[in-house]
Amino acid sequence: MKSSTKILKGKEVLGIGVDIENNKRFFLDRDKHKHFLNKIYTDRELDYCYSKAVPAQHLAARFCAKEAVLKALSKASSQISHNEIEIVNESNGKPVVIIHNDKNNESQILISISHCKEKSVAFAVLKDKRAAGKENGDF
Repeated sequence: MKSSTKILKGKEVLGIGVDIENNKRFFLDRDKHKHFLNKIYTDRELDYCYSKAVPAQHLAARFCAKEAVLKALSKASSQISHNEIEIVNESNGKPVVIIHNDKNNESQILISISHCKEKSVAFAVLKDKRAAGKENGDF
């Protein structure tokens, strides 16, 4: 099944991805689980998550976001590791995806993240920048 579909005012959607996780899997001591955490998260993400009252919710949410991005990227995702995908927040709180070592700058990834006490979820949309012109991510 091909996930490329023209929707939303004619903009090209190249892929979608979603992930949901139990937050309890992410109650991790930063020092004890350093090797695992560094394979998945950037230093900036770890600093952000561990600055929160309940880091597990934020670790899980960012893990979901990375998994959703990998699913949206589909074939290209086998060449990208988790810690090359960075989820940061704009000053207004909006999450943004940064892919380090991105050789293809013709696509944009939009991400939505949510979490509650027990679960975290993320949804990613990969869209073609060329189809959108210079609209800065608006559908």
